[in-house]
Amino acid sequence: MSRFTLPQESHLGAHATADGCYFAVWAPEASGVRVHIFNEQDEELDCFELPDYQAGVYRGFKPDLGPGTRYALEALGSETPQLGTYFKSSRLLVDPYARILSKPFVYNEELYAHHSAQFIPKAIVPGSEDSFDWEGVGKPQPESGDLIVYELNVRSFTRNCDYIPKEVRGTYLGLAQPFILDYLRHLGVTAVQLLPIAASMTEPELTKRGLHNLWGYNPVCFMAADPRYACNPAKVQDEFRTMVKALHQAGIAVILDVVFNHTAEGGLEGPVLCYKGLDNKHYYAFREQDYSQYLNATGCGNTFNLDEKVGLKLVIDSLRYWVEQMQVDGFRFDLAVTCCRTSYAKDDQDFPFDERSAFLKACFMVDSLRSALMIAEPWDLGRQGYQLGRFPTEFLEQNDLFRDGVRRFWRGDPGELANFATRLMGSRDVFKNQHKPIKSSLNYVTYHDGFTLQDLVSYSHKHNEANLNYNRDGTEENFSTNCGVEGESTDLKVLEQRRQLKRNYLATLLLSLGTPHLLAGDELERTQQGNNNAFCQDNQISYLKWQLSTAEQDFLEFTRNVCALRHELSFYNLLESLDYHCGQHCLSASWYQPNGHVMQACEWENPAQSSFLLQLGQQCAPKESFCILINNSDSPLYFVLPDETYGLNWQVRLDTSTPTGKANMLLKPQQLQAHSLKVLVLSDKVN
Repeated sequence: MSRFTLPQESHLGAHATADGCYFAVWAPEASGVRVHIFNEQDEELDCFELPDYQAGVYRGFKPDLGPGTRYALEALGSETPQLGTYFKSSRLLVDPYARILSKPFVYNEELYAHHSAQFIPKAIVPGSEDSFDWEGVGKPQPESGDLIVYELNVRSFTRNCDYIPKEVRGTYLGLAQPFILDYLRHLGVTAVQLLPIAASMTEPELTKRGLHNLWGYNPVCFMAADPRYACNPAKVQDEFRTMVKALHQAGIAVILDVVFNHTAEGGLEGPVLCYKGLDNKHYYAFREQDYSQYLNATGCGNTFNLDEKVGLKLVIDSLRYWVEQMQVDGFRFDLAVTCCRTSYAKDDQDFPFDERSAFLKACFMVDSLRSALMIAEPWDLGRQGYQLGRFPTEFLEQNDLFRDGVRRFWRGDPGELANFATRLMGSRDVFKNQHKPIKSSLNYVTYHDGFTLQDLVSYSHKHNEANLNYNRDGTEENFSTNCGVEGESTDLKVLEQRRQLKRNYLATLLLSLGTPHLLAGDELERTQQGNNNAFCQDNQISYLKWQLSTAEQDFLEFTRNVCALRHELSFYNLLESLDYHCGQHCLSASWYQPNGHVMQACEWENPAQSSFLLQLGQQCAPKESFCILINNSDSPLYFVLPDETYGLNWQVRLDTSTPTGKANMLLKPQQLQAHSLKVLVLSDKVN
């Protein structure tokens, strides 16, 4: 092998040139690193040792190797877990900087223990990053109020879709099909949030149950798009880019759900796949530097250490890769608190969340990342792990207070009116005025981990028996209702009550201040049969159903109408600058009782109070104000409406008591049915 000097320290991994291929691997305590070369049949063709070592990096150059070369790593040294090392001759590892894998990770105990070359996926040397033709397609730039996030799983979203070719269902290319793009466009969403697509592996214990981790929250390679979702694994980069380009052409941004808090290698007894075998001591965090005690703020066995240079560098390099080379628009950070904890703790209490962590600082030191959408899941399972409202101004934060408050109010829990109103107005009790913009609250009623919207109104209790864990997994606190019948029902009264409740949930979500988040399939009335933790259900429980009944079509149309209304109301486009303080765009919010009197403290505190009228607008544009009427009582109500000004009339733009949300012309604007919501706008038309 030839000697060389990498032009930049950041060039870890494999990099092809016109003459051959450079390899650079971080393994500071290994006695050596070998590269094994394979053909497409997984037959080994060559093996060589990287000759140069400097500052923790083994490097080497091999002539006549180029793009498409398949390789695996072997780190030499002693395997002494109590000293933190897992070096082992003949054990093959995946390169942490792999960008293409030959096959998915599939745990097989026999292959893992005795046939490493067959078990481990091979990294594939990528070609030029400039080879893909983006055709001049740039990234969409939705306004703050136009951002509607739509969360989906690449596989389950199109797996059952008969409207696209069979060979692309459940793949990246499936999301690039014209039918899917038209569907998303007409729905009104402006960003898709993909459940983790980085290469992951099903947990060994789950494999023993004969189940598969569908969601992908058990990563191995942060930069490699999972070949499970590729038609041709060797072409996975181009297939992923084709998907991104198609979504961008449709005006839809792409957000990746990324998992940097742990890996599939687990704790002390977990498999050695990548990081453990190269530098276990620094890629992971330990309690009191005792290498038998992996810190476990995630509940997954280990904690990836972003307080160390090597881990932080890999994560930032990964984010840059996805933004710069794959053209994604942003990230949702799973268990983001873990990414911001300091390491080498004496106990859990000394492993704190740090608002000035190296990770958060690094996110804003790279030009390409400063403009990316950033969403934090603001908690983990460690001590003091709940940190809602403490992420930087630029981050949106997943707001579980909104979820629970909206669920409890519309379910009919007494005394929830004031809390509901606070959530409706952007949760400014958490996202403090002048510190965080109103858009900071990522509002949601349903997320991937929990009930679907259909199940939220159909089940009072979780039913996770299909997970083969005795119904012990999944949260017990769902704030759900079965509307009188547990599970599926043919009772027309029950079905209408459920649809009414779902319309209320969606209307509240999309009309609240903040950034709305929808779960894919909710608009299609998708059920998981009461399973609120369907991460291991790679089957019909998780797949979307695309053949709809008339009632399901109506609910889809309702969702489209509410999304369209949010886009239509110019008020929501100002969520970046709109606030309570005086300024160019000063928020005007007035609260009234149904009788027209201003809401007083005693009404907010009255457990029996369940109705109000909210008038919203800007002080500088009174003609553009609108009203949201809420009636969660058991009887219809008449509201005294605010004065009509400038010769304009109050017109109904949304009524959740109707199947599609369109106004019931037999009712006056001020009449509101029981358990429903209306939106009125000023118009020169007569209702």
